[in-house]
Amino acid sequence: MAGIYAHELKDSDGIMQPGLGNEVLNWFGMHYPNYSYWFDLMVLVGLISACGILGNAVGYWTGKKVGPAMYHWRDRFLFKKRYLHQAHDFYEKHGGLAVIGARFLPFIRTFAPIVAGIVQMDRKKFHFYNVIGCFAWVTTMVLGGFFLQKWILIQFGFDLKEHLEIIVLGIVLVTTAPVIIKMMSGRKKKDTTTPTA
Repeated sequence: MAGIYAHELKDSDGIMQPGLGNEVLNWFGMHYPNYSYWFDLMVLVGLISACGILGNAVGYWTGKKVGPAMYHWRDRFLFKKRYLHQAHDFYEKHGGLAVIGARFLPFIRTFAPIVAGIVQMDRKKFHFYNVIGCFAWVTTMVLGGFFLQKWILIQFGFDLKEHLEIIVLGIVLVTTAPVIIKMMSGRKKKDTTTPTA
């Protein structure tokens, strides 16, 4: 969404105004003439990346503070100490991939830095992959939104800014389709494997 609105916004009168990049700089009292969409995109990528990096750093710090105590918790229905040891081994082998890859997965991106802190992933390693993953995620998402809007507008004359419900429905379908497909294929397997009397 930020990419779609990066360069141009329509005001309430339907007049085109500079987009989000310019608006953000205006909040800080910075004005720039002859703005280009590349500059707007760089401003957004930089600011969103900084927030994402900081957010994951706070998650890691929180996990690191809470983590040692968790190794003394009793096993419960949803919590087992072996999960911590399995997570530790996973982050030792694939920590970089986990931190970078989690950025692109809804829900998982929220917990990956916390788990990295809990299992005491090396701090420098975490922060290195946090920065790489955040820039990769933000850049692909913002540029993807911006250029998708431009391409659809040129090819089909369809302005995504005026049809946000289509985007929301598309995102919901794309993110829930794998779960629905898995549930349907699981039911079919269950139906075909029911024992006969």
